[in-house]
Amino acid sequence: MQTIMDIPELTQRMDAFVRSKGWYEINSPRPQTPRNLAISLSLEAAEVLEHFQWCGETSESSAIEDELADVFLYLLQLALLSGVDLEKAALKKLNINAMRSWDTEKGKGQV
Repeated sequence: MQTIMDIPELTQRMDAFVRSKGWYEINSPRPQTPRNLAISLSLEAAEVLEHFQWCGETSESSAIEDELADVFLYLLQLALLSGVDLEKAALKKLNINAMRSWDTEKGKGQV
């Protein structure tokens, strides 16, 4: 049975993985910079989208699971290196979004 982890624990696990691969080292082939991680995050998100290209739905749930996990792990790493508390940021954004209105007659998508 798998252990359930919270975001800080998952972040620590990702950090330990990156350290074990030597990707924090100066001459690493995968330098862990916010820029590189943002690019990787975007590429992985595009790989999620690729599963829906040319069709409305996909039956490849394990493939989607893998791609979403990649997106999540890059997001954790980017947040760590950017000094962002992802839990606080997500809760703050949920509160902001709760006060917004998207489907109004005047301005769809406007606050």
